[in-house]
Amino acid sequence: MKQHYQILIVGGGNAGISLAAQLFRKDKRLDIAIMDPAEKHYYQPAWTLVGGGDFDIRDTVRSEAEVMPRQATWIKEAAAKFEPDQNAVVSNAGTRYTYDYLVVCPGIQLDWHKIKGIEGQLGKNGITTNYLFDYAPYTFECIKNLKQGKALFTNPNTPIKCGGAPQKIMYLASDYWRRHGVLKNIEVHFYSGGGVIFGVKKYAETLQKVLNRYNIKTHYMHNLVEIDAAKKQATFDVYKDGQVVDRVTDTYDIIHVTPPQSAPDVIKNSPLAVPGNPLGWVDVNKHTFQHVRYPNVYSIGDASSTPNAKTGAAIRKQVPVLVDQLMSQIRSGKPAMAQYNGYGSCPLITGYGKLVLAEFDYNNEPMETFPFDQSKERWTMYQLKRHILPWLYWNKILKGTA
Repeated sequence: MKQHYQILIVGGGNAGISLAAQLFRKDKRLDIAIMDPAEKHYYQPAWTLVGGGDFDIRDTVRSEAEVMPRQATWIKEAAAKFEPDQNAVVSNAGTRYTYDYLVVCPGIQLDWHKIKGIEGQLGKNGITTNYLFDYAPYTFECIKNLKQGKALFTNPNTPIKCGGAPQKIMYLASDYWRRHGVLKNIEVHFYSGGGVIFGVKKYAETLQKVLNRYNIKTHYMHNLVEIDAAKKQATFDVYKDGQVVDRVTDTYDIIHVTPPQSAPDVIKNSPLAVPGNPLGWVDVNKHTFQHVRYPNVYSIGDASSTPNAKTGAAIRKQVPVLVDQLMSQIRSGKPAMAQYNGYGSCPLITGYGKLVLAEFDYNNEPMETFPFDQSKERWTMYQLKRHILPWLYWNKILKGTA
């Protein structure tokens, strides 16, 4: 295998695969390599529905080889070191790859180590998460088996992929218990490291009504730091003005945990990271994705410093902008006019057959697609999430045609 490429893409997830596919549609002669050791490719947005018992986990996974663009060179190694001053990436196999242009999109890192006591406890004793393929089905087991008691749902104080996921599974669970006549016997608590239920007021107003409907008790600025599996207790740091002012403990019968998240350590420890930022995002211009210090380096997706919601919908809008930027640089050495406005979308499931389709920009202003009020709960939008979006992902988005 050769060791120099015109475009080297680090990451073979949604961003990396769809970017390569769209680039090849612009110019089949491009020399593109994708570096990713993964053997499997996941459609993670459906894991919430898996946790709610309304989607088959087997339909969320395919082989990485099946989605890899055939014109691309697949480097089945992980990036171990970035050397942007030498236009090089060193892999975990010790091989040094050089590039004309580098795109960094390895996705986000789940920092389970920041929750004391959780190691080895996931998937048993009522401790679950939809953020891992192996445990999303266990979430539904927990929901089905709980007839009375207390259920906790947590949301960390870091940016996360699919920011609505921690509350979506809570609404599905509450609706399941309501339908089975046991919600009155269950205390539902939402412990969030954030300060509000949702950052866009229009959608937050609807979600507050949903919280009231299920009688969910909210605890904002509470960040999960420890779980005692034997005692079935969760401990939270309480924040005010950015400082920890208290620590509280609550009991649970089941707990759905959303872990703290950050850029992968290989980025944190590289010259590409935002200086002084402990989460280590790739330091890019939020409109063009160009690195602020290395002009031939770009980043999109969850690992970049763009302050938008980290969702697949955001990637879908980011990719065409980056395609224009790269093609313009390759052809003329000049930046393209295309810019990204921070578009993000969060399909907020509020119960079985109910969904609020939140769409918004960098300023948290709604950017809605459909000619109706998307802050209303709708059956049609649930069907979009349940049936249409997964089909689009596998058949259009990853192939660069949507």
